[in-house]
Amino acid sequence: MKLRTPALFIFVFLCAAAYAETHVEIAKEFASSVVTVNTVNAKGGTFSGTGFIVAPDGVIATSKHVVEGMAYINVTFNTGLISDEARIIAVSKETDLALLQIEAKNLPAVYLGDSDYALPGAGITVIGSPRRLQNTVTTGVISQVRPVSGGIIWHQISAPVSPSSSGSPVFDRDGSVISVVSSIYAGEGNQNLNFSIPSNYLKKLMEENGLTPPEREEKSGGVLGYLKECFDIFAGFFR
Repeated sequence: MKLRTPALFIFVFLCAAAYAETHVEIAKEFASSVVTVNTVNAKGGTFSGTGFIVAPDGVIATSKHVVEGMAYINVTFNTGLISDEARIIAVSKETDLALLQIEAKNLPAVYLGDSDYALPGAGITVIGSPRRLQNTVTTGVISQVRPVSGGIIWHQISAPVSPSSSGSPVFDRDGSVISVVSSIYAGEGNQNLNFSIPSNYLKKLMEENGLTPPEREEKSGGVLGYLKECFDIFAGFFR
């Protein structure tokens, strides 16, 4: 078999593009996994944030600052269904992360990716509830991977986020959550200077509390395996 080099590069490019999920596919697949977190403080004030399901039996991840110190918490699903009271089962000592528990079974959980492989320029999809506008989808890139105090890593992201977006899942191109929206860099003239907590901190929090982080199975032996299968199919046309 003879296969010209330009054709080979075209095939590899097309296969790699097909491997990654689109923003539309990610939004459709995980719309039901993202919830609005509703809170009431001790004075009766109401607030909201975003969360996402990380275990089918009712475990939900969100930002610590959304729920810590609140007198009452529940969540609203994308169907409009509202849960019974949610309780905080874990908060991170080092990052802005928390885990909630509601009474539920067979919920659609997300997958958690390996944030150590996140690179500046990588495409992302964010699903959240800014201003209680549930399942709002925004897109962008990881603008930078930034060390902060105490050796903690943050992701700077360009995807637009607004108040109540805290706790939103940030998906990579393969449809795995790579970080969790935490804060914005507010100020006159600032545009899309937002920050999120890498998913490996969330994995650590789950493991410390006896929970198994949900991870996506590799497609056909991973990217290289997928590309090999794709190449074999295309190469058949040149035999």
